[in-house]
Amino acid sequence: MNPEKDIRIREAEPSEALFRELIRLSEDWEAEDSCYGYRRNEVSDLQGRRFFVAESEGKILGYLFGRPEKAEKMRSIMPDGTGYFEVEELYVSPALRSRGIGGGLFRLAEETLRSETEYLLLSTATKNWRSILHFYVEEMGMDFWSARLFKKI
Repeated sequence: MNPEKDIRIREAEPSEALFRELIRLSEDWEAEDSCYGYRRNEVSDLQGRRFFVAESEGKILGYLFGRPEKAEKMRSIMPDGTGYFEVEELYVSPALRSRGIGGGLFRLAEETLRSETEYLLLSTATKNWRSILHFYVEEMGMDFWSARLFKKI
């Protein structure tokens, strides 16, 4: 499979087959050990979410999923009750990273959700924060709101 050729990025309807593929990819993500505390998904983690997938030749290469929420105690960026879409996960298979797939997933979610909500919001527990900040802030145009730092002593 040539990953640069014929990659289709689309919104996907929930289904058992989709859930199986996303759970399989989340197992790969867990094995990477790239995020603090990440564990593979279960069906209950996927229910009630909206999905965007990148695929080629019927195989899912990456995904973004999340759900709509209402703001509470976030007044420094939006009034209480403001609707937003919480991006819960964005994942691309390691061999296919830095090829625009993650950006394509994010931009499709943004375009699709623009008429439904004012904000996209996400949190991350990545161990590679420099790369994540570069992607989301510099490439995707997100603003930085807060951080939670830690040091084991």
